[in-house]
Amino acid sequence: MTNSEQTSVLITGGNKGLGLETARRLGEQGWTIFLGSRDERRGRAAADKLSDGGANVVMVPLDVTSDESVTDAVRLVREHTDRLDVLINNAGTPGKGITPVDATADEIHSVYDTNVYGPVRVTHAFLPLLQAADHPRVVMVSSAGGSFAVVTDPQQAVSKMHELAYTSSKAALNMITIRYAQAIPQVKFNCITPGEVANHKFTATDMNNHTGQLTVTEGTDPIVKLALSDADGPTGTFTDRLGPVAW
Repeated sequence: MTNSEQTSVLITGGNKGLGLETARRLGEQGWTIFLGSRDERRGRAAADKLSDGGANVVMVPLDVTSDESVTDAVRLVREHTDRLDVLINNAGTPGKGITPVDATADEIHSVYDTNVYGPVRVTHAFLPLLQAADHPRVVMVSSAGGSFAVVTDPQQAVSKMHELAYTSSKAALNMITIRYAQAIPQVKFNCITPGEVANHKFTATDMNNHTGQLTVTEGTDPIVKLALSDADGPTGTFTDRLGPVAW
């Protein structure tokens, strides 16, 4: 049985952090939440928590590094809806923070498999469902670390973080977002960073051992804003909760 009435969203990496908070906020809007989670046990616990709060949630086992898992996820979502209004590519990994001197191709590949190939894999698989929606939107959760302007600014902490895999993967994700936006104008593609670049702030999550200065709710502000955007909303942009971020 399909549901063509409620606005629907698939969130990868939805069992914790930014993904879970985004799901909570959009669930409060009455949306159908497809909660993607690589860890099925944690995903079900998160979905149950949201359901107890009144949200309409479907837990979707989803490993963005696996073609088979993504294919199964599409099949499951199709059992509930004939379209997907919003896709939020949130799942990500920081890698091991290996310096350029010590980084190997294998280390970079493992990070890219989640942060770059993952969003491509999921977007490609769900594109037919997105194109069936009236005004579909895709939000890529990137990072200020993927901005050349930020990384080359000596006032920004990331400029002194001599790491290769994570920051370059997010720069690649930013370019991918632009290319999608240019090639598929009927779908709005945008990327965000969950921080305040101008104020040198970032969001406290597991990925940074909760050292950020912003709450997870504040970090999801740009995600939710773009998810809620209408047919005249932006595409091909990079923003944080304060506004545009330099590439």
